[in-house]
Amino acid sequence: MSETVLVTGGAGFIGRFVVQELLERGHKVRVLDSLIEQVHGHVDGSKMLDPEAELIRGDVRDGDAVAGALAGVDSVVHLAAEVGVGQSMYEVERYTSTNDVGTAVLFERLIDKPVRRVVTASSMSIYGEGLYRDRDGNLVEDAERKGLRDGLSNWEPVDGQGRPLDPVATPEWKRPALSSIYALNKYVQERTTHIMGEPYGIESVCLRLFNVYGPGQALSNPYTGVLAIFASRLLNGQQPMIFEDGEQRRDFVHVTDVARAFADSLFLPEAKGGTFNIGSGQDRSVTEVAHSLARAMGKNDIAPQIVGKARIGDIRHCFCDTSLAARTIDFRARQDFEAGLAELAEWVAHQTAEDRVEKMRAELEARGLVA
Repeated sequence: MSETVLVTGGAGFIGRFVVQELLERGHKVRVLDSLIEQVHGHVDGSKMLDPEAELIRGDVRDGDAVAGALAGVDSVVHLAAEVGVGQSMYEVERYTSTNDVGTAVLFERLIDKPVRRVVTASSMSIYGEGLYRDRDGNLVEDAERKGLRDGLSNWEPVDGQGRPLDPVATPEWKRPALSSIYALNKYVQERTTHIMGEPYGIESVCLRLFNVYGPGQALSNPYTGVLAIFASRLLNGQQPMIFEDGEQRRDFVHVTDVARAFADSLFLPEAKGGTFNIGSGQDRSVTEVAHSLARAMGKNDIAPQIVGKARIGDIRHCFCDTSLAARTIDFRARQDFEAGLAELAEWVAHQTAEDRVEKMRAELEARGLVA
């Protein structure tokens, strides 16, 4: 059955793929997006959307704009958010206003105009450190790294006896450990979605996205996904900048797989009320990923720069346990990583990007957020 779907933040990287997926499935799509410069540059964001999608330029914190966007809508995909762990640690009001207040405004307007279902984008960042196992075989949910400001030679979390912990795939039942303002924001968005949904008869779903990559990322935004940041550096003949020692492990999932997860979660009865990890289920070191992208872009001669310092708010290891999503909503990532990198590299080759990474590092260091 065809529906009219509102996608907040639908002109962004992930949003455009979600819009396209929904249109291809025969739905009508309306987009509410503020088209901020940090994400979209000076390009007209409307030109990046399929012309079949209706675009309303407006801020998710603007109640009138939200009410207008909700008129005649059957369901909502809520993607509108400021994104970036590092920047959230000094632009606290901006992140909290857009992410938390924006979500509150959306649900206030949904009280008067309830929809069938809302699917909200959450983030792996809410976990803080991922799940670990100690040398005795016990699972550890509350791993922490001590003394980042003292200059660690060993970046790994350790147990009470000082023994390194082994990272394992992180499932949804792991308790949140909110180590940045961005993580706090995303958790508030999650809880607001579930808390407000039930009393007003709105079905709620939250998707915890791991590291999303693919063509169309904001290459000039130094607070976006790590692969886009690396691609921007390589495109400009610069070394990808890697904090710590580069052995931190992440899960990279292609944007087309993520778009499919949103579209499925919007309609599958089994998704109702759920919170699901959306990742590939494969973990890779950040250094490994930097080398793979350099090969894909024909930049084998540019080795990554290992900074040897940590950003406050960053975590060591977190990668995805996908079993709940596979079992409940039949989600399995389909895109091969190397093929996805080749596609990204081909797209990047036809782009221009302003390299703002050094400026980002300077901003963080000036605020004492690099240790």
